[in-house]
Amino acid sequence: MVRVAVLGDRALSVGVNVPENAPYLVRARAAGIPIVRRSSGGTAVIHDRGDLAFSIVLPRSDPRVGRDFVRAYARLGAGVARWYGDHGVEARWGAPPGLLEAYCLLGPRGQVLRAGGQVVSGAAQHLTGTALLHHGAVPARVDRVLLAALFRSASPGPLDSLGGFAEVGITGPAPMLAQELGRAIAAGLGSPESG
Repeated sequence: MVRVAVLGDRALSVGVNVPENAPYLVRARAAGIPIVRRSSGGTAVIHDRGDLAFSIVLPRSDPRVGRDFVRAYARLGAGVARWYGDHGVEARWGAPPGLLEAYCLLGPRGQVLRAGGQVVSGAAQHLTGTALLHHGAVPARVDRVLLAALFRSASPGPLDSLGGFAEVGITGPAPMLAQELGRAIAAGLGSPESG
């Protein structure tokens, strides 16, 4: 099952193992930014209005999950790269930059999607006894001022490695972009299911 949503508000999403007293959580609370905790791993990601969020849920027995699911970002996220390509922007999954551990998309784990030399998406996973959740975010724009305040990182610096789809020239009504992304992810999985 594939789902894509247009986010309607700002929040800081954090992985299941991030401690409550992490400095960026303390700063987010002080700034009045809602914090949501994922069931998946990783550190923090800021979500903002107009960003796209995707989720893929597959039965654990599905061959697309595979034993290598923790390294399957390119396989499971092929549709996200395809969506960028459909808009004339080349994007590829690859090694994370390892520039800022506290921020998922700039950290040292997993893989990230790069387009135009910038990190434009990432994903996280949660495996249960019966299913795999593979989910991620596709930011529209990057609020570097906010990120600098939360993560104490100045520009020029690691935050300059982030990009959003609107910043690389992908525009259009957000609901239409979400539908396109859902179709591209489903096609990448070889599945007609999306919504």
